[in-house]
Amino acid sequence: AAYAGRLLAAMGAEVVMLEPAQGSPLRQAPPLLQGSGESALFAYLAVGKRSLVCNPHTSAGQALLQRQLAQADILIDDTPVAERAAVGLGAQEIEARHPRLVHVSVLPFGATGPKARWSGEEVNLLHAGGEGYLLPNGLSNELFPDRPPLKIHGHFAGYQGGSNAAMCALAAWWAVPLQGGQYVDVSVQDATLAVGAFALQRLGDGSLEHRTTRRFRYGGVFKTKDAYLELLTLEDRQWHGLVELMGRPAWAVDEALADPLERSRRGDELNQHIREWMARHPVEEIVARAQELGVPAARYRTPAEVVEGEHERARGLFSPVTLESGLEVDVLLAPFQFRRTPLRGGGTVPALGEMNDEEEVQA
Repeated sequence: AAYAGRLLAAMGAEVVMLEPAQGSPLRQAPPLLQGSGESALFAYLAVGKRSLVCNPHTSAGQALLQRQLAQADILIDDTPVAERAAVGLGAQEIEARHPRLVHVSVLPFGATGPKARWSGEEVNLLHAGGEGYLLPNGLSNELFPDRPPLKIHGHFAGYQGGSNAAMCALAAWWAVPLQGGQYVDVSVQDATLAVGAFALQRLGDGSLEHRTTRRFRYGGVFKTKDAYLELLTLEDRQWHGLVELMGRPAWAVDEALADPLERSRRGDELNQHIREWMARHPVEEIVARAQELGVPAARYRTPAEVVEGEHERARGLFSPVTLESGLEVDVLLAPFQFRRTPLRGGGTVPALGEMNDEEEVQA
């Protein structure tokens, strides 16, 4: 839910977070920034929003909630199903009171069905969506075959649910002039499952993917002379570019390898040759030449290298924002750009309840 609001705020929406008196738990979520002790995760998710402390279990809080909903276009709701009626957030009650409001529910397993009242953390949702079953794969699986299934770093499933919630919110909002308000039920599990569409397609074809077999027959992650990179050659022209990149070695110009199916059959053999070549060359040299030849290859970089990267700077992917402490840091503006209307950069991370004084005056 927080990520859905973050995406809408990045597009210019006025987003108000309703927080309990002690603040959102995300305010204490690691990692914490050195010096100020502020949550880096909360800073990213909350920049550009406003904060309003609201206790909907009290009459004053309920009045405040209803005033906010009366002014709002969209409600993004992650209140547990069992608690919604008690705080006036039941779907039917919202529809009756605010008929033009788009009410987007986003919960781990959705608000309807047998799992609607289940809790779920990131690791549960990643595996419930099928992705965890397929990890680690590729080179990681070859190097560490005994490792158990893992969780992708960060909040992969939560961000998938948030992206779906934001898109559903906009779709329903655009339909308000014709449809009026709508109730939208988003399941984070479903959103994560949709990412693995290829695995589902192959399951329908009778092929059950597993982390030991889920990989491209050749390509993937390689260790170079000084770093790691990822290489992918799905098209004939990319394969021919790779052959040129490696200096047209005798094994690569074998006429049989002109057939993509033969390359797939001999994938392990090809990867062994590619690894031997990669280990002798520096990563930047490989990537620069690969780009010239149209070969998809990119270096694995540290977070600091990403923030300072030439490509990222040229595209303006990061923007300075002001934390609650006054510290200024660079934060990813959004995972997308608009060609005609550049996204609004900057912004601040709101202090807890910074809107409450304004609301008291209006009340």
